[in-house]
Amino acid sequence: MTFIMDEYPYEFNFSLNSNDKIDTKNQTVSMTEPTNHLWKYNEDKILKDIQDYVTGTYKSHYCGQESSYKDIQTIDLMAAKELAANFCQANILKYGSRYGQKDGRNKIDLLKVIHYAMLLLHFDGHYNRTNNGLTEFR
Repeated sequence: MTFIMDEYPYEFNFSLNSNDKIDTKNQTVSMTEPTNHLWKYNEDKILKDIQDYVTGTYKSHYCGQESSYKDIQTIDLMAAKELAANFCQANILKYGSRYGQKDGRNKIDLLKVIHYAMLLLHFDGHYNRTNNGLTEFR
């Protein structure tokens, strides 16, 4: 089986070995090759939209305004109180259920669902960073 996982551009191949353990192998995949079999449903464009949306959140009004706080988002404060995972899960439900109800079939609602799912993966420990990733911005 093949899935895109972790940090693209990698193709994540796995199979069960004789001990019922998962064997894995990462292979580089071209993100721009037009004949790439992975992009049947505009996944390349969707990933670009997600990347642009997530990048934009780091410049939003939810960050601190003073220079010493400009990299701190509200979610970081929630993480400090161990509230971030539940907050992300609640927002996945919020934006998922309002899709099609508020402002029609609003693409931004779906981008928010995906972004909060990505954050939930982080805050539930599927992808670990030291110091919640904050030291990488300083």
